[in-house]
Amino acid sequence: MLDLLKIEWLKIKKYPAFWWMLVIVFLTYPGINIMFLNIYGQVTKGKEMANNIAKLLLGNPFAFPETWHTVAYFSSFFVLLPSILVIMLVTNEYNYKTHRQNIIDGWSRSQFITSKLMDVAIISFVVMIAYIAVAIGFGIYADSLSWNRWAEQLQYIPLFYLQTFAQLSIAFLLGYLVKKAFIALGIFLFYYLIVENILVGLMKWKKIELTRFLPFEISDGILVRPAFSGNFGMGAKAGYELALSLVSQQVILTIVLTSIIWLICYKVHKKRDIV
Repeated sequence: MLDLLKIEWLKIKKYPAFWWMLVIVFLTYPGINIMFLNIYGQVTKGKEMANNIAKLLLGNPFAFPETWHTVAYFSSFFVLLPSILVIMLVTNEYNYKTHRQNIIDGWSRSQFITSKLMDVAIISFVVMIAYIAVAIGFGIYADSLSWNRWAEQLQYIPLFYLQTFAQLSIAFLLGYLVKKAFIALGIFLFYYLIVENILVGLMKWKKIELTRFLPFEISDGILVRPAFSGNFGMGAKAGYELALSLVSQQVILTIVLTSIIWLICYKVHKKRDIV
């Protein structure tokens, strides 16, 4: 297992797209959070009573310990970036026939899929490190005096990793089954950006409480929308508390779905022709 991990890391770090992805992540993660930090500032600035009440109720969502939650949620918007990389990595195995060379070199079929699982795990880990760095930066910038609370709400780090790994696994499955990068990317983007959002909208309109069981919504439910970015009022508070109460269920569903995805990959590759 460790040998596969080392081999895949050596392959990934030599891949230019990996470094481009990392650069873009380190630009977009701070960028999206700066935007919402400014929104928070607009809501709470001023000396009016409403502004002071908002600040009192919300606290600072970018200071410790809330930064772990807030930055995780907004950074998760950009799962598309590593997803594209994952699809490119797996489809390149077929475009350049390197998957056949691995078999010739003595790899078993299951080892090949395990190596791809390692790819997804490595990319998810690197993305998580980027998130941690950005969250720490915002925590210090927003309120340096809150640093002594850095160890609170650390559960959002593994939750962010799990969400990233789960959604990259979906991207991998598409790339693995389709084998063609542009087709797989097209299907992924079309479903992620359009189809699932339409389904969510329709289900909410029809008041069908099943949106959290859609493929991406399952893992999206792990990271609940920060309170300050939603509507205010009793209804909003109840919805927020309900979403928080469902996190543990969404974690279980995410693990189950991700396990099924990789089980499918192992089963398919066991019978797939090496062409």
